[in-house]
Amino acid sequence: MGIKFGREYKDIVADFMRGIALVDGYYDLFEMSEEEWQELTPEEQEECLRTLADDIFYGLGSTPVIQVGLGSVRHDPTNHVLKVHDGEKLVSVIYLV
Repeated sequence: MGIKFGREYKDIVADFMRGIALVDGYYDLFEMSEEEWQELTPEEQEECLRTLADDIFYGLGSTPVIQVGLGSVRHDPTNHVLKVHDGEKLVSVIYLV
């Protein structure tokens, strides 16, 4: 099905990366501990987050909620946004249009 968006995809992904990084334990999806994550260079961390953001974005096209670390990402098609939660706390809203 896919997610409809009107903004530049690269801008959505950049915002999404920042949002995902606010979720406790997001690096668990890479099967890494926090210590292993910290050993990566900033460039390696950025590349991993970009890949994760891409994968989750496309996954949300068929599944409205995806677990990320101790939180989740939700697609709200009515409001054309992605919502990033750390636990139950909303930490980021990514506008798609």
